[in-house]
Amino acid sequence: MGQSAFLSCRVRNLGNKTVSWIRHRDIHILSVGRNTYTSDQRFQAIHHPEYDEWTLVIKWAQLRDAGMYECQISTQPVLSYFVNLNVVVPTASIIGGPDLYVDKGSTINLTCTIRYSPEPPQYIHWYHHDEVISYNSVRGGISVITEKGEVTTSYLLIQNADLSDTGNYSCCPSNADGASVKVHVLNGERPAAMQTGSAGLSNSSMNIVALMLLCWIYSEVLERVQLNSCHHIR
Repeated sequence: MGQSAFLSCRVRNLGNKTVSWIRHRDIHILSVGRNTYTSDQRFQAIHHPEYDEWTLVIKWAQLRDAGMYECQISTQPVLSYFVNLNVVVPTASIIGGPDLYVDKGSTINLTCTIRYSPEPPQYIHWYHHDEVISYNSVRGGISVITEKGEVTTSYLLIQNADLSDTGNYSCCPSNADGASVKVHVLNGERPAAMQTGSAGLSNSSMNIVALMLLCWIYSEVLERVQLNSCHHIR
């Protein structure tokens, strides 16, 4: 979103025929030859004779521009080439959010991923309490590793976590909205949010014990029934 889209159609041996671009969403004829037929100034038709290409340019692509486009040649019957345009919005997310709990003295490891970006971001800034994190601060022990690609990943490492490292952290790439996570540095506490798992484990243990007790009672009853049957036979 926000970049220019180039929809190209290569036509050989065109002769005296014309090439048109049609938007299927509203069956709107956007261009015929190099002339455009829309009030939207973002659309432009370009002809590259050396490549036999007729290109429809959509400047500052928006989400509403997504969909099927048809390159149509004025033959009888018409010849068509279809292009499906996907307009994507780059998104950033921090793995494990919205809350992360780490022990004092351990390493805070935050991972931010940027997806659906036509090209990697030029830069990624990390913030703590709305202030840019300085990797050369007096605190020390702070490093960032960024791997650019189809999915760009940025790792923020803060060694020897202290209580002052608690707070909101944000990952802000140049080409997408930022993502945030709240980090809690613990000094021996055990927050209620972290006790849910242990409570669930206790309930599960009780269920297992109850099930084993029922099985034992059932086996005892079954054994007595069998003994009674034997006495009747005798």
